[in-house]
Amino acid sequence: MPPQDKGALRTYEAEKIADHLQFPDGMAWARAGFLVVADVRRNRLFRYEGDPRSALRPWRDNDGGASGLAYDLEERLYICESATRRVTRLDADGKLETLADGYQGRKFNAPNDIVVRRDGHVYFTDPAFGSADDRREVDFYGVWHISPKGDLNVIAKWQTRPNGITVSVDGKMLYVTDSDRHAVVAFDLDRNGSAAGQRDLIKNVSGVPGGIRTDADGRFYVAAKGVAVYSPQGKLQRTLLESENASNCTFGGGDLESLFVAARSGLYRVRPGVKGALQY
Repeated sequence: MPPQDKGALRTYEAEKIADHLQFPDGMAWARAGFLVVADVRRNRLFRYEGDPRSALRPWRDNDGGASGLAYDLEERLYICESATRRVTRLDADGKLETLADGYQGRKFNAPNDIVVRRDGHVYFTDPAFGSADDRREVDFYGVWHISPKGDLNVIAKWQTRPNGITVSVDGKMLYVTDSDRHAVVAFDLDRNGSAAGQRDLIKNVSGVPGGIRTDADGRFYVAAKGVAVYSPQGKLQRTLLESENASNCTFGGGDLESLFVAARSGLYRVRPGVKGALQY
C-alpha cells in the first residue's frame, strides 16, 4: 500500500548557491556531508560542502561526460558517463572501474541517471538526447539493472526516452521519468532486484521530466518546469521554482531538509519544510 497523502506543502525557502555552471544535471549527497554536482558540458564534477557560506568548487575533471550520480552504503560514487557511454564506480581512494559499457557487443546510447538500492542493486537509464541519438547502436532506449554480482539485464525497452530514476524508501518500487511522454512510470521490485508490473503513475507532467526523488512521507519531486511535487498517489500538490527549467534534484544537508535543484541558470537550495529520503 502506498503511504497516505500528507497534504500539500505550504511554504518554502529558496536560495541560489551557484550560477556559473553550463549544464548542471546529476547530483548526489554523500553521507560525509557534501554534494557532488555534474556539469555535463564542462565535463567536470563539482563539490559543495553544504554550508550556506561555502562555494561550489571543482572536484574532478575528465569524467567522461558524467550525467547521473549516486552513492552506495560504502560511499562509492556511481557515474553515468554519457560521453564514454558506460557506467563506472569511483571508490574513496580515487580508483575508477567500469561496471557496464554495452549490451550484446553494442555500446549503450548515453547512460543518463542512476540509483543504488541499499542491498547493492543498481538501476540506470539509457536514453539518447541531441547528437547522442545519431550514434546509437542499441535499437531501444533502456532501463537497466546491474546486480551486486555485476550481472547486467534490461528491465524495459522503450521507444520513448527514460530519464530520471529512483527507488522507494523501502526498496520495493522503482520510479522512472519518461521525458517524451511527460510521465512517471512505476515498477515493482522483488528481493532479487528484478522489476515487473510496469505502469504509469503520473501523467501530463508540465515541462520535460528529468530527475526524480522522494521525501520521507513518500511524495515525489520531479524536475521539469520547476520541481513538481506530487502526493504518493500521484496528485500534483505544488511546483517549486516554477520559473526555472530544472534538470535534476536531490535531498541533502545534515538534516536532509535541503532539496538541491539543478536548473539551466544555476544551482539552488530549497527548504520545503520536509525531510528527504536518502537514495541509499
